[in-house]
Amino acid sequence: MQDKIPFYKMVASGNDFVVVDNRRQVIKDATAFARTICRPHVGAVADGLLLFEGSKKANFKMRILNPDGSEAAACGNGFRCIVLYAHEVLKYSSSMRFESGSGVIEGHVGPKGSVKVQLVKPRIFETDSVIEVRGHRLHYSFLDTGVPHTVIFVEGLPKVDVVEIGKAIRHHTHFQPFGTNVNFVEVKSRKEIAVRTYERGVEDETLACGTGSTASAIISVLKGYAEPCVSVLTKGGEKLRIEMHKKGPEIEKVFLEGKAQFVYKGEYFL
Repeated sequence: MQDKIPFYKMVASGNDFVVVDNRRQVIKDATAFARTICRPHVGAVADGLLLFEGSKKANFKMRILNPDGSEAAACGNGFRCIVLYAHEVLKYSSSMRFESGSGVIEGHVGPKGSVKVQLVKPRIFETDSVIEVRGHRLHYSFLDTGVPHTVIFVEGLPKVDVVEIGKAIRHHTHFQPFGTNVNFVEVKSRKEIAVRTYERGVEDETLACGTGSTASAIISVLKGYAEPCVSVLTKGGEKLRIEMHKKGPEIEKVFLEGKAQFVYKGEYFL
């Protein structure tokens, strides 16, 4: 019988993931497996691979691999999926702590598939800088919410060429050698913003990005555009809730909340 790996397909706010219980190291080459299983036509097609692994300092460890095989330190929507997976499939309690590349994350499963996670304390690098891209001077902010994000405020968000401009910023020399995710943000009100994101590693626009939505909400609050509890409208149409505790100019704690769900269960034949 050909070797096979059980997996779950999950989605949170339009971000879809393949989730595998890897506590017994059934996946030997995570990079190659991510490149294969996330591919269109020949794989399960996903924005990323989530590996559930053992941990000595938390309930478990989560690894995140992009479709290109690179490993990411954080993924807000992936965090919410892994928390729901741990609770529903592996029968962990509704509250848990787990390791990630960005640090220890706390998660809680609420009613009707709602999952809330506390992300690591954000690191703010630039809040009002200018970059030249394709002959245009763009005002931006740069911060780390587990992974690096550039935030740009715009008007007429649906008309923005997220892929071309996002790609140019992602590879700009200022953000090398690691590059950056890029978020285009339109302020709707003091309580709501809309966000579109170009994701590093996926190398395309995605329907949502948890850490990107969080980064956009943080900068919106720091600039006085929004209140500390922000609703984020994603391209996929779902709304995420970003709550933060602010102490002076510092963001001490930040929480991401939204729905996650299972799509299907399958077996991948090696």
